[in-house]
Amino acid sequence: MLIFVVSALLLGAVIYDIVSHRLPNYYLLLGLIVGFAWQAWTAGWGGVISGGAGLLTGFALFFPLYALGGMAAGDVKLMAVVGSFLGVTGTLWAGAYSLMVGSILGILYLLCKGHLGKFVVRYWLSATARTLISADENDAARHRFPYAIAIAAGTLLSQYWTPF
Repeated sequence: MLIFVVSALLLGAVIYDIVSHRLPNYYLLLGLIVGFAWQAWTAGWGGVISGGAGLLTGFALFFPLYALGGMAAGDVKLMAVVGSFLGVTGTLWAGAYSLMVGSILGILYLLCKGHLGKFVVRYWLSATARTLISADENDAARHRFPYAIAIAAGTLLSQYWTPF
């Protein structure tokens, strides 16, 4: 039953992110309320504590990426909301899978746009010169990426395929 609730929340987030490139705070707050209500209903106060720990875990996983400019704040908040449903361990797995799926989708996007080579060369030069070389204005690496897709896919993948 949990997977259906989380799937519905993530489907809505994906639609919002694709259409508007934003994840509205009211939607994320609704997800957070549902997550804590779910935890309270299924496990009482222990579930609420688990949901809070999962929320903090999801936030802590993605906040460094936001701080470095690689992710939007809505994506960090969405991972925190997912954490309120899954608890700490589930959030760690969902976050790991989300990062893997996001990396694969990003590489595929750059490959489809024909910019993967430019991306690799630019970051290789940045690493060897130890200075940031920014992407051109029309470079595909500067396009907005609806990361809710990766969070949704990674979360669902973590619910069905976790090694432990």
